[in-house]
Amino acid sequence: MSQQSKDQARDQQLAEDCAQQLFAQDAASKALGISIGAIKPGCATATMTVTDAMLNGYKTCHGGMIFSLADSAFAFACNSQNQAAVAAGCTIDFLRPGVLGDQLSATATQRYQGKRSGIYYVEVTNQNAQLVALFKGNSARVNASVLPDATTPKA
Repeated sequence: MSQQSKDQARDQQLAEDCAQQLFAQDAASKALGISIGAIKPGCATATMTVTDAMLNGYKTCHGGMIFSLADSAFAFACNSQNQAAVAAGCTIDFLRPGVLGDQLSATATQRYQGKRSGIYYVEVTNQNAQLVALFKGNSARVNASVLPDATTPKA
């Protein structure tokens, strides 16, 4: 195995370990029935099924629920390199409603990562691959590790 392959395998395992660590402590995501799908360095997919409890007065998925799904995917992506990060700012554009029973998927992709700040785009789609929302998250690293037994990264 080449050194590049070894590095990629190490980075992939680190991303998976970071996601598991965060999810284990993420009561909000669990309460919404969010689960982690694919994870890799700088990228994450999270899924959620729209339930009765998530519907607004129009009987469509409340925007806050869609935002929470996108925010969770964003969190798993921006923390995937074992450098703890929090949201510094986020925006969302709602493009079509989610409805009862929809299986929503949020896929977060790193677009930029500097020493302290990052930019991530998240696409939220339904089970028919229709775009439901577009989310942009700006992250800020907080000079700590995600994994409890890791050395704090240098900023």
